[in-house]
Amino acid sequence: MQRWWKEAVVYQIYPQSFMDSDGDGIGDLPGVLERLDHLVDLGVDVVWLSPVYQSPNDDNGYDVSDYRRIMDRFGTMADFDRLLSAMHDRGLKLLMDLVVNHTSDEHKWFEESRSSKQSPRRDWYIWRPPRDGGPPNNWSSFFGGSAWEFDPATGEYYLHLFSRKQPDLNWEKPEVRRAVYDMMTFWLEKGIDGFRMDVITMISKDPGLPDAEVTSDGPWQFGGEHFIHGPRLNEFLSEMNREVLSKYDVMTVGEAVMATTEHAIELTNPESGPLNMLFQFEHMDLERDRSGGGGGGKWHLHDWHLEDFKEVMRRWQEDLGENGWNSLYLSNHDQPRAVSRFGDDGVHRVESAKMLATFLHTLQGTPYVYQGEEIGMTNVRFDSIEDYRDIETLNMFREFVDERGMDPAEVMAIIHARSRDNARTPMQWTAGPGAGFTTGTPWIGINPNHVDINVEAQRNDPESVLAYYRRLIRLRRKNPILVYGRYRALLPEHEEIWSYTRDYADERLLVILNFGDGTPVFTLPDEVRFDRAELLIANLPVEADEPPHHVRLRPYEARVYRLHRSD
Repeated sequence: MQRWWKEAVVYQIYPQSFMDSDGDGIGDLPGVLERLDHLVDLGVDVVWLSPVYQSPNDDNGYDVSDYRRIMDRFGTMADFDRLLSAMHDRGLKLLMDLVVNHTSDEHKWFEESRSSKQSPRRDWYIWRPPRDGGPPNNWSSFFGGSAWEFDPATGEYYLHLFSRKQPDLNWEKPEVRRAVYDMMTFWLEKGIDGFRMDVITMISKDPGLPDAEVTSDGPWQFGGEHFIHGPRLNEFLSEMNREVLSKYDVMTVGEAVMATTEHAIELTNPESGPLNMLFQFEHMDLERDRSGGGGGGKWHLHDWHLEDFKEVMRRWQEDLGENGWNSLYLSNHDQPRAVSRFGDDGVHRVESAKMLATFLHTLQGTPYVYQGEEIGMTNVRFDSIEDYRDIETLNMFREFVDERGMDPAEVMAIIHARSRDNARTPMQWTAGPGAGFTTGTPWIGINPNHVDINVEAQRNDPESVLAYYRRLIRLRRKNPILVYGRYRALLPEHEEIWSYTRDYADERLLVILNFGDGTPVFTLPDEVRFDRAELLIANLPVEADEPPHHVRLRPYEARVYRLHRSD
């Protein structure tokens, strides 16, 4: 089934770090407006704007205190209206971040909820009395410590799966759901084009809130089996679709921690699913410990293996097929920079950035480009923990150093590889002071490599990463096979080469990717037959008539061919 959101390319803006228009060191909505022509030049179709709602900013906007106001540091509702109008004038659609698993503890709903056990909004959140003088269960927060916070005013605990300033809403209450739907309608009536739904698969909890299985040392345990893909999730999302989403031509993507392909098919099936697509995380967990001994969490460094990466993506490509729809991403505001994680941010930065882009745009699904990815921005290596701003990173440092006694230098090495702040340093527009992002002091430090890696240096360079992204996006727009073609893996056990075909109607494409700095030989399997190969794009010079039967690949080389048969 052909739909506009399948054929789109999405660009994610993290507004705090995109463009500062007034010199206060913080990105804002007028700044986004200033840079819209960059997005038009790039060729993207949809802009996903991370949260811009009123917020005390404990978790960079993912703690909303008023869903119908713009955060003061970002501007005003009039600024938002001008931005939306300017986007639509340029043919761009706007995807807003929907954060409704939790609110800020400064939201009026929670202030009323915590005011009294008799408050009409008391059960809009999840409250429980103490158990044996402590928290109601042993769940851990994603940001460390207990997922429960004691509130002395009423003598009970409230649930917060993230920061203590992010209390979880109680979706069991119809009044909560109605309030959320009214808010969504408010934004859709303004003319926005859809929602990216933050941790949306956590809105349904096991009503009994049982203890989590003990799988690690310490008092607090991950309880995801009791609050991820819970018993009423599909019911809640189907109601949301029926009451709100189905009334508009919109795009919806749900952030889905621990999602399987079965979950994805249930939620994104074109006939019955309430959402268009999910963000799945299996390929973001490739560094897990292969020994089977545990220790595979985010903050434990292990090497990832190409065979694992290929198997994860093969399953998502094949299982969803005609049964659902994929979101394609390698980085976002919560992940390290793709070129530092999956490529080479040193000698082969340009080649590997282009190779990863080729990969992203030649799979079945909707590609997402995170700000700076289109110029090959890299992770940052701040010297001191004082230079970091992310609450998750700061909590982790305190826990690992103060509570576990780890060497601070070892912990900083982990942070350099994994911190969310790797993706949150300011967008690198120019080589000048402030990287063209601000004339003031930036809210977080700028990556020193902005003097070499920036939009201005790449804008008119035909060999730049930016120019390559433009070519890829145009190629995808002109070739429906790249959107709708069936994926078929080749050489699944090869440790360096990732290759696959895409088939649609009577067309076939061949994709060849070298995921390392070696020079492996690609040999085309005998079953892939053709009479003539047409080179569509490559990240290194290739002889146009060189057939892809037996090719020694250069480090991080990428090639895409159209295969022609005479019969």
